[in-house]
Amino acid sequence: MPTALASPGARLRRSWAQLSGLPGGKWLFSRILGFTNPYSGAVGARVVALEPGYARLELRERHAIHNHLNSVHAIALANVAEMASGLAMLAALPDTARGIVTNISIAYLKKARGLLTAECRCVLPDVTINGTHEFTSSVKDAAGDEVARATVRWKLGPVPPGSGSREPGVVPSARPEGPTPDSRLP
Repeated sequence: MPTALASPGARLRRSWAQLSGLPGGKWLFSRILGFTNPYSGAVGARVVALEPGYARLELRERHAIHNHLNSVHAIALANVAEMASGLAMLAALPDTARGIVTNISIAYLKKARGLLTAECRCVLPDVTINGTHEFTSSVKDAAGDEVARATVRWKLGPVPPGSGSREPGVVPSARPEGPTPDSRLP
């Protein structure tokens, strides 16, 4: 039985399984995802396919994500490419592992206009040991032309025993009583 402490990957898989087959379910899943991660949600991408190691998102061109050239802004493309990578990887991640982005590089190949599709396929490496791993996402236009290609580097590894954190390398620390200069930092 899933608990409130279920891993992010388990919650993602469970939500997708519950919603994706319903009328409007993919739209609702995408809205909930955007609410959970407001910055990424701001671009308005819609998750259309999700399974362990694979994600496909659609992004409709609109004025809110335009640049000065009347095409989709570079950072909106980076955002949707990173989302595809993260969803594909997270959907495949076992409950005993966690990950965080450490680097993203992106090549812009063509002006992005119209309906765009971001896609990522990945095979998870051994996540029982800490390591960095790169996954590639591609963003294509309606004609099938690649408009951007991103390489996203993830730090992946096991969740340390007793850790409430899902991010590798983040160790919960005991904080002294009372405010300290760094007490506002996570």
